[in-house]
Amino acid sequence: MLLEADLPDDVQALRAMIIAQEEKRVALEAQVVAVTTAHADADAEIARLTAIIQAFQRHRFGARSEKLDDDQFELVLEELDAALSRVQAGLEAVTPPPSGAPSRKTNRGSLPAHLERVEQVIDIEHAACTCCGGALHVIGEDRTERLDVVPATFRVLVTRRPRYGCRGCESGVIQAPAPGHIIERGMPTEALVAHILVSKYADHLPLYRQSQIYARQGVHLDRSTLSDWVGRAAWWLAPLRDHLFATLKQSAKLFADETTAKVLDPGRGRTKVGQFWTYARDDRPWGGSAPPAVVYRYAPDRKADRPLEHLDGFSGVLQVDGYAGYERLGRRDGVQLAFCWAHVRRGFFELADTAPIAREALTRIAALYAIEKEVRGRAAEERRSVRQVRSRPLVDDMQRFLDAKLAQLSRKSKLAEAVRYALSRWEGLTRFLDDGTIELDNNIVERAIRPITLNRKNALFAGSDDGADHWAIIATMIETAKLNGVDPQAWLTDTLSKLAASHSNRRRDELMPWNYAPAVA
Repeated sequence: MLLEADLPDDVQALRAMIIAQEEKRVALEAQVVAVTTAHADADAEIARLTAIIQAFQRHRFGARSEKLDDDQFELVLEELDAALSRVQAGLEAVTPPPSGAPSRKTNRGSLPAHLERVEQVIDIEHAACTCCGGALHVIGEDRTERLDVVPATFRVLVTRRPRYGCRGCESGVIQAPAPGHIIERGMPTEALVAHILVSKYADHLPLYRQSQIYARQGVHLDRSTLSDWVGRAAWWLAPLRDHLFATLKQSAKLFADETTAKVLDPGRGRTKVGQFWTYARDDRPWGGSAPPAVVYRYAPDRKADRPLEHLDGFSGVLQVDGYAGYERLGRRDGVQLAFCWAHVRRGFFELADTAPIAREALTRIAALYAIEKEVRGRAAEERRSVRQVRSRPLVDDMQRFLDAKLAQLSRKSKLAEAVRYALSRWEGLTRFLDDGTIELDNNIVERAIRPITLNRKNALFAGSDDGADHWAIIATMIETAKLNGVDPQAWLTDTLSKLAASHSNRRRDELMPWNYAPAVA
């Protein structure tokens, strides 16, 4: 603030000072207008993007025919969140948020303790007091941690095996034997092969894209070379997949499902439709001790003979969807089929907007799921007891409801079709009431199929039936590792190394992902 004593006596100087102050005032007003406009524009853009996000979230839970694919939905949200953050960053650059304001969306908690810490100290230039010149001493410090990354780099492992001879007898040369490798006389280590497999089958990165990434680091590996390594790795892992499947077939309960996969048909110059049959075990919902696992088997068709062949020797409960191909398996001695309430629900969900009967059916099914949510994780016998008391009356009443409504519906209507789908499978749908190990739906195996569908979108098709079988073998081991909370790359590196070192076939169970223990650093 100017004081009277600061004002000049000269009229011209006073005029210049007034003009300067006026220009400063105008500039400040322009800045206020710009900030206000920026706030208004930013608020409008934030409101617009937030409305779009909310619309997509509502869209996700709409009728099945109107729903976005889950991957497309996540992609849309990624782009919208990024656009929203860009606007907020611009707003913060104009007016930093006041202290105490709610923090922006961010991950909570500390960074993992196992990560390497690289410290950098930002210190003052002179450790002398600016007032008296005395020596300063440390009274504390501010410490922040930020997540950093060192891009993956290649290195060359050089193996040296000295040869020894005896000067006294010259009986011969002594040398340590060469270690075994899964790619004999090849350049990759087992760790590199594991990285390629995980990138392709867990991260859904096709080999030609991996080849492009490696080329940026000056390492030129043809896609055909990578394919050769994948095929050889599949040969080594196939016995483990077979052992894993044999272990699963000893279980008292499994899930089964199938999905399509396009496979190149060289003889006709186009693709054909093959099938990935999926068999899973997950006893965690009822506290079972068996480790979770999933096995994929490729077949060139969807014939009912496939599950009969795959599950030869299995005896127990098989939980499946409504595909008729499983019916022959259900007639085999020792095999009981349990059906999926989620598939029943889908038939009514598609008609809920126009059919009160469908809405009523959905309400009744939701009551069953509410009970299942309460008993998830409890012991099998406790689940069975709760179901007998609370779920059985609901199920019996629903059967009467569906029988009565079916008589009122046109036989050719979609609603009648949904009702018949449920009633024709009623024995398998109600089997969960008497067995606490059975789930209400088949969602466990449907989640296990998801990695296959993701890889199918990126790879478009398998190059051959053999290639699809490689896919099934490697995906089996990777997804089972993931189900057991094991890093698939670490497990693959360790397992391929042991296989190359002639691990005994009689000790294959030691190589199962659930028995893997990472080396202690």
